[in-house]
Amino acid sequence: QVDRRSRDRQPFPPHPLAAMFSTVRGAASRAARPLARAMVAQQERGFKCSVLGAAGGIGQPLSLLLKLNPRVTSLTCFDVAPVTPGVAADLSHIATGAKTTGYTGDDLKKALDGCDVVVIPAGVPRKPGMTRDDLFNINAGIVKNLVAGAAEACPKACILVISNPVNSTVPIAAEVLKQKGVYNPRKLFGVTTLDVCRARTFVAEAKGFDPLKTTVPVVGGHAGTTIVPLLSQSNPGATFTDAEVEALTHRIMFGGDEVVKAKAGGGSATLSMAFTGAEFADRVMAGLAGESGVTECTFVEQDKVAGATFFSLPVTLGKEGVETIHHYGKVTAHEQKLIDDMLPDLIAQGKKGVEWASTNK
Repeated sequence: QVDRRSRDRQPFPPHPLAAMFSTVRGAASRAARPLARAMVAQQERGFKCSVLGAAGGIGQPLSLLLKLNPRVTSLTCFDVAPVTPGVAADLSHIATGAKTTGYTGDDLKKALDGCDVVVIPAGVPRKPGMTRDDLFNINAGIVKNLVAGAAEACPKACILVISNPVNSTVPIAAEVLKQKGVYNPRKLFGVTTLDVCRARTFVAEAKGFDPLKTTVPVVGGHAGTTIVPLLSQSNPGATFTDAEVEALTHRIMFGGDEVVKAKAGGGSATLSMAFTGAEFADRVMAGLAGESGVTECTFVEQDKVAGATFFSLPVTLGKEGVETIHHYGKVTAHEQKLIDDMLPDLIAQGKKGVEWASTNK
């Protein structure tokens, strides 16, 4: 066996979900009560959030979770689907403090007006046999149009991109914002939280840990082999055999394929993506509200890993979005090889997005 215990773990905070979903759970556990009280205090600054693609398989549960989040005082839902105002009307009957409104058609800018946080799950889902790259031509145009709207209606908002392929759509978003003259790299994020969630879930299952108390950094990108879980930095520390490392790494990398196959043509990962998208949005709002020590892995513009403009790394979030980007730290030779081997693909996928944006202004 190979001891892969962490020697240089990044400063991840305690898991916030018990507090985040106290509205759903009713009586919070004793361990969650301090976090719940802190959350109430954070309501002194409420946030206006918008979900773009709110009528879809990710968008509806994501909107529900944001409606339940006590940090959110105003929630707008936008989608091209005519049902969107009805989705918002349905959500508006839930007894929380977030005023909820739905928009469709030409009302994108109305939905985005004055928003602090914009979450973009819009786009077509993967089906069996499709890669994230297959989604590119459709979703690239969708992301371009939505980000252009945000650039005009809420240029200072934090933009959280879920639409795949994230390795390309985030660079597209950056180029659109640059074209509009409002690009702020501290406020553009690719949401890779699902990779982290899968890693903590699968490691906890394998080792008998509490998943709410398990952390596993996941770096790189958000597609297949560009997803690199740093099992050596898992907390609690654990010893993994080489076979366990191979199996866990593969399952984390291709967890999305596992869901696509299981749904047998009925869609891709929607509920887990909504859950983790809402979790990351909550962490961004926590940083904006001034909480300290809010550190999450996310796909951002960075200078820690040579060659790649965008790379998912542990990022401390603050009042202006990105506060500090951390290097991934000490890793095993196996993990470093995974990073080195996938880097050309990650760079190429980013370049593809930039080139598309430059020819589709």
